[in-house]
Amino acid sequence: MNRKIGNLFKGDKGIWMVFFFLCVISIIEVFSASSTLSYKSQNFMGPIIYHAGTIIVGLLIAIVILNIPCRYFKVVTPLFLLLSYATLLWVLAFGESINGANRVIQLPGFTFQPSELAKGTMVLATAQILSAMQFNDGSGADPKAMKYVLWLVVPTVVLIGLENLSTAVMLFAVIFIMMFIARVPMKQLGKLTGAGLLLVGVFLLMVFALGSMDESNNGANAAAPQAAATAQADSDSDEEGQSLFHRFGTWRNRLLKHNDRPDDPKEYNLRENFQVGHSNMAIASSGIIGKGPGNSVERDYLPQAFSDFIFSIIIEEMGLIGAIVVVFLYIILLFRAARIAGRCENNFPAFLVMGLALMLVAQATINMMVAVGIGPVTGQPLPLVSKGGTSTLMSCAFIGAILSVSRSAKMRETATSPTKPTSPTKDNG
Repeated sequence: MNRKIGNLFKGDKGIWMVFFFLCVISIIEVFSASSTLSYKSQNFMGPIIYHAGTIIVGLLIAIVILNIPCRYFKVVTPLFLLLSYATLLWVLAFGESINGANRVIQLPGFTFQPSELAKGTMVLATAQILSAMQFNDGSGADPKAMKYVLWLVVPTVVLIGLENLSTAVMLFAVIFIMMFIARVPMKQLGKLTGAGLLLVGVFLLMVFALGSMDESNNGANAAAPQAAATAQADSDSDEEGQSLFHRFGTWRNRLLKHNDRPDDPKEYNLRENFQVGHSNMAIASSGIIGKGPGNSVERDYLPQAFSDFIFSIIIEEMGLIGAIVVVFLYIILLFRAARIAGRCENNFPAFLVMGLALMLVAQATINMMVAVGIGPVTGQPLPLVSKGGTSTLMSCAFIGAILSVSRSAKMRETATSPTKPTSPTKDNG
């Protein structure tokens, strides 16, 4: 029996440990943080049963993917590229709106978020390009590699960024780091950085100029007292605008609210900074060991307590110790991925593992920064912890791909060890 279980959960044991503990934390904390969903649905167990079912499906996806040899991932890349571009275009035109942004496609029984598929697809395609264009002498990547990567990634980033700016920025940052790891010429990366900073400056000017115009066009709704009382998700009425730049007002307000914080807590406007304020209250009341699982108070006030701000609930219930444990799990994930990449004989699996791990850890970092007030509200869930559909399943798929590579790397290492033992000084993991 133990042997059969061992054959089922193949791959790096450290990755499996991180995956298991994050899923356990997720079930406990989502169950606690879903009080508003339970109240609305009048079904106490409904939200957690759905979430646990999603995690089980995700586990099955991870097991299936880890049993697929890494070389076969290249075969499905064209199909995933086609699906990514098609669904991103479809969601912009016909997608369902969440907090004023078209982000999901409604399918029978569930919703699908194309940006989640696009993130993994871009990492997969980038890993292939960078690995195929490495010089044989090991000096790095061909200068043309960055051009091919940008041809694929930039259109995807633009399509995602029109409705989900934080995901687009995160995706581009991960791709940039992958090019750095693949040793794309530093001169090219420097030029790309300069061009990126210039575009960011122009974009911020547009956000503050067009965002203020969009706000003035929708200001009548924002003036209503009941609108202020329901300022959940820090989503002002400008998110409901139907202009071409309807998201600019949202981005402008989030940046202004993040930067405009009074020194005296008594002057803090809780009605205008609803989620951030209650998130801060949850953290401030936590202490070292927290209030204990299920004893959160702020979960009843945070509309996205089970998703965007679940890290605040984790801190409130599990204290500073719980927060450190969660952060440490993501650090382990990144370091284990780096170790797996170091054992790979070929560039493609190494680049793929690092790209997927960086995507998960970058998303976790953004979520935690928002929860503790370091960054503006973005709407990024905490990978493998927050309640979600497509996000949870895709995160599990990422874990499955990492485990697949770790399994192949371990098999190669085992095959070579009897004839030529590896010296500790030569261990590149």
